[in-house]
Amino acid sequence: MIDLSTAASIDLGADRPDTLVVPLGSTEQHGAHLPLATDTIIASYVAREIAARLDRSALAPSIPFGASGEHSGFAGTLSIGTEVLARVLVELVRDASRDYAKVVVVNGHGGNGPAIAAAQEVCDHEGRELLVAHCHFPGADAHAGRTETSVLLYIAPGAVRLDLAEPGNTAPIGELMPKMREAGIRAVSKNGVLGDPTGASAEEGAALLDDLIGRIVQSLGAY
Repeated sequence: MIDLSTAASIDLGADRPDTLVVPLGSTEQHGAHLPLATDTIIASYVAREIAARLDRSALAPSIPFGASGEHSGFAGTLSIGTEVLARVLVELVRDASRDYAKVVVVNGHGGNGPAIAAAQEVCDHEGRELLVAHCHFPGADAHAGRTETSVLLYIAPGAVRLDLAEPGNTAPIGELMPKMREAGIRAVSKNGVLGDPTGASAEEGAALLDDLIGRIVQSLGAY
């Protein structure tokens, strides 16, 4: 693996990387106890682990801004929106395709999904290979709850303020989605948390990440 954030150059010989791994996160509120960069931290960690397991790969610097309009109204949230994010991804793949056979986007924020899908449609039409690995944890709570708190406790424990952690709205995400689409997360959770961080642990975070990374690497092995 070559880390493009530290590499001075890339060998363009026979063994040059043919896969570019791009972490994609967001800058958005995650309650009072997790950092604004939570999604970017997770995507960056997962992307690094994936790139280390793939042959002839290069790791790109993280994209720290995504489509986070549903978090507007919470201080610190910064969103570039779906249309702009889709364009960024398309232009990135177009440029990267000169040197790489495929680009793998490791996505840490669910709200980026529509932009990624739009970018994939364009890239497919142009014959460019854009693959996506979502940082999805089966059975996870929706936002800043036990799942993300456990993962951050493992990856970046110094960034977690457990003394400020408190439950938010714990209703199923399907029940909350209509109101969230209409008025954002603040309309369903005053503290911005969708879930309950109680009981989070670094041990649980390690297990969740191990399972996620294993599934992604296995799925990418087909390409």
